[in-house]
Amino acid sequence: MATRRLASQEKTHLDQDETKSDGKSNISPAVPSSVIYKLLFFTMAMITFPIGSYFLTVNTIFRGNSTYAGGLAALIANFVLIGYVVVAFWDDQAEREDESSEKKKSR
Repeated sequence: MATRRLASQEKTHLDQDETKSDGKSNISPAVPSSVIYKLLFFTMAMITFPIGSYFLTVNTIFRGNSTYAGGLAALIANFVLIGYVVVAFWDDQAEREDESSEKKKSR
């Protein structure tokens, strides 16, 4: 059998939302700004490097052959992508080393 809730003992939605702030709030961003700058750089590189290489080489190096120029643009896009992955691994590895050194210091 179910029990009845007493309306006088229930908190309203406004009462439930009130929280006591007993300390300072953490307003630091969830992602470091260096990571955001790297992401923005590689985003711009992914847009400009392949397109720029296509238009620079289609008439100068490949003499109008758009297939080779497109292949070069795809190759450069892959280089940019691989560069981003490598930088992300380095950044993650540096964070892990920092965390492990902090744990050693706290012991």
